[in-house]
Amino acid sequence: MNILILGGTRFLGRFLTEAALSSGHEVTLFNRGKANPDLFPEVEKLIGDRYGDLQALRGRRWDAVIDTSGYLPWSVQESAELLAKSVGHYTFVSSASVYVDLESPGINEEHAVGQLSADKLEELKTKEAEAAINEHYGELKFLCEQEVERAFPEGALNIRPGLIVGPYDFTDRFTYWVNRVDKGGEVLAPGRRDKEIQFIDVRDLADWILRLVEEQRTGTFNATGPESALTMEKFLEECKATLKSDADFIWVDEQFLLGHKVEGWSELPLWIPDSMYMNGFLGVDIRKAVQAGLRFRPLSDTIRATREWEMTRETAERKTGMDPEKEQAVLKDWQQRAL
Repeated sequence: MNILILGGTRFLGRFLTEAALSSGHEVTLFNRGKANPDLFPEVEKLIGDRYGDLQALRGRRWDAVIDTSGYLPWSVQESAELLAKSVGHYTFVSSASVYVDLESPGINEEHAVGQLSADKLEELKTKEAEAAINEHYGELKFLCEQEVERAFPEGALNIRPGLIVGPYDFTDRFTYWVNRVDKGGEVLAPGRRDKEIQFIDVRDLADWILRLVEEQRTGTFNATGPESALTMEKFLEECKATLKSDADFIWVDEQFLLGHKVEGWSELPLWIPDSMYMNGFLGVDIRKAVQAGLRFRPLSDTIRATREWEMTRETAERKTGMDPEKEQAVLKDWQQRAL
């Protein structure tokens, strides 16, 4: 197949490109040429900007397009309508963040999604792209899906991943735990040991999306993992075993953490306090994706590959994770609470 990837050099796009090339497909990348421009020298690269400069896409034909970089419905509308004349199948990488009413697990593809009023949408159009996306990420992603479906009524595939993890993960959420456990010593472990979590290895997601594209699948699919339930405790213990760490997990009560102003998800990734009533966010139903061929590598593989990549990074700055001094201060207070 001749596949166009909108993006293609960061994280998921990078692995989609690798998977497509490994399967013998011809790949064209369209992006601004700023992120990892030296990647894939053998691939045709079209330079442009999906926020107003799609000229390089005009007059070309592809069998399929995979959109990894669409966040605003008006920009996705522009690319989808332009490509509808020259492409038969459009895959849009959306997000499980489209869902609302997250109190209970088991959220399937028919679950309620966030909505924006016409007035609110018009207001967002006047803002900088990044500000609009940060303010209403999930609602905008759903509107992007709708634009793809309008332009490709018989050829739209919408993928709703949860947290994507693995090598080259620029969010640093999963990598915080890999690095922290590898460091060893007393590790602050948040809340309930049996709290269920979800994420998907970027390589598994990329391989599966490519298979769906090859099969010309349509519809909407949740895409996270693993296939069977994974608790926070099982995850941390697997990190410890895989990395051969001497980590000693100190499980700290949720209310204690909140009382010390510890923030879930950002300071302690993968942890969302029960008091936020969001167990559905990390409890998405993926049976439809599994039936469509989604498969998962061993968790140890994801942990090991993430750590190996981490060791090659030159900068010490990370976007998420708990400050070591704060972690030690919270642990000290927790251990002295009964004295």
